[in-house]
Amino acid sequence: MGAFNKLPSEVEAFAKAHKNSFLAMQKAIENAKTVIVFRHLKPDFDALGCQFGMVQFLRDNFPDKEIHFVGDNHPTFTPRIFPEAEKLSEAALKEMDFLSIVLDVGDADRIANPNFALAKTVIKMDHHPCKAEITTPELTVCDLDKAAAAEILAAFLFSWKGKKVSKEAARWLYIGIVGDSGRFMFSSTSIHTFQIAELLLSTGFDLRTTYLTMYEKTIGSLRSLSYVLSNFKVSPHGVAYYCLPSAVQEELQITPELGKEHVNTFSNIEGVEIWCSITEDPNPKDYCWRISIRSKRLNIAPLANKWGGGGHDLASGARINDLSELEAFINDLDQYIADNPA
Repeated sequence: MGAFNKLPSEVEAFAKAHKNSFLAMQKAIENAKTVIVFRHLKPDFDALGCQFGMVQFLRDNFPDKEIHFVGDNHPTFTPRIFPEAEKLSEAALKEMDFLSIVLDVGDADRIANPNFALAKTVIKMDHHPCKAEITTPELTVCDLDKAAAAEILAAFLFSWKGKKVSKEAARWLYIGIVGDSGRFMFSSTSIHTFQIAELLLSTGFDLRTTYLTMYEKTIGSLRSLSYVLSNFKVSPHGVAYYCLPSAVQEELQITPELGKEHVNTFSNIEGVEIWCSITEDPNPKDYCWRISIRSKRLNIAPLANKWGGGGHDLASGARINDLSELEAFINDLDQYIADNPA
């Protein structure tokens, strides 16, 4: 179990900077009989790592509380890495007096279950830019410079006097940080990130098994990678991209959620500044082509916003309504690189 009399310098400084919010959050959790943990739609390692790290911490330290977690499942992480989410109906939630904890999501429309708003009190910890806060400032900690929401959550948990972070909770949080920091290679990785990682590792969870589980691939994944490598394109100034129409997804036996699985294949490639996956999502309620954008050095968030999305400086999402818009989208990225040479 992880309990520390003295936090590392950067973690201590972060905790002091958010002391009032942390104390308000702790009080809200202590006063709640029921807590439900929420995160964003189409979850990634950070969203799920945060959620299950928080759930495990609460169950370890507050065995008398009722703890739940909701949201959509991941097509491959569930149940291989993470448990299946609970299914709580709106009717059931309306009968409950609960505290909502929202993690790794900025805007209300991105939360996997909109019923978080039925709670009288909402806590939020995140690292995304947002259009409007979903709760009061004293119950919100959002730091856009942190590599992962799990990094913020871990700082909160380790700074909670009298409480302990078990190796099970630490493992979930570590998965979140590793996933969103690109195994500590993204520019958002900081001294604070490494100090949090040290605290998590000190709990004694099995690091080797954790990595093997996170990055295990299937033969099917190799086949889809083969398609990507045979069909990608590169624009004149260095936008690498690939498209996965529904027919190709069927042939490869993958879901739209897996369309971005190989997007980072194009990181660290000479001459590639920005890289994207463009995946057809045939959902009749929200048909579009979903785009995951990554960048080596340029802030792509403004362009992602222009194309119906948003996100971080070097990792964002966007969408186009029809493949006829793809040329304009790629030209936008290509011209952006041309206007901002290295």
